[in-house]
Amino acid sequence: MRKLFKTTIIGILFLLVPVFAMAASLTGSIQGFNCVTQGKVCPIGKEDPVAAAENVFVLLVDASKDDYYFIPNVDRAVLARHLNTQVTVDGTVDKKMKTIKATDLSSSGKKFWSSSMQDEIYKDLWGSGPGGPKK
Repeated sequence: MRKLFKTTIIGILFLLVPVFAMAASLTGSIQGFNCVTQGKVCPIGKEDPVAAAENVFVLLVDASKDDYYFIPNVDRAVLARHLNTQVTVDGTVDKKMKTIKATDLSSSGKKFWSSSMQDEIYKDLWGSGPGGPKK
């Protein structure tokens, strides 16, 4: 009885551990979600109209395998500025949910967004993190 109880507790604890998320670096192009789900590449040279029409942007890693990832912690405006651009996203990947919680975004070896850069801006503007008190 005692052995069964220990085995059950260990099994439950194992299930609580997030096994689907892992740190990774993914490279692909920023595309509009509607373009990706329709099997199209966003029109090159028409990035501004596409950015106005799209609400959600994703990192398209491999179009032939329908391999794309949402980047939920990066603002739409940041992603829209890099539409049709090859970028590398470092962060925590959840393959089941097709998301990557980004820590850094770079293009051509130059970092253009990071969670620490964003936190620094919040501190400069408001004296704390998002929604914090003004000083």
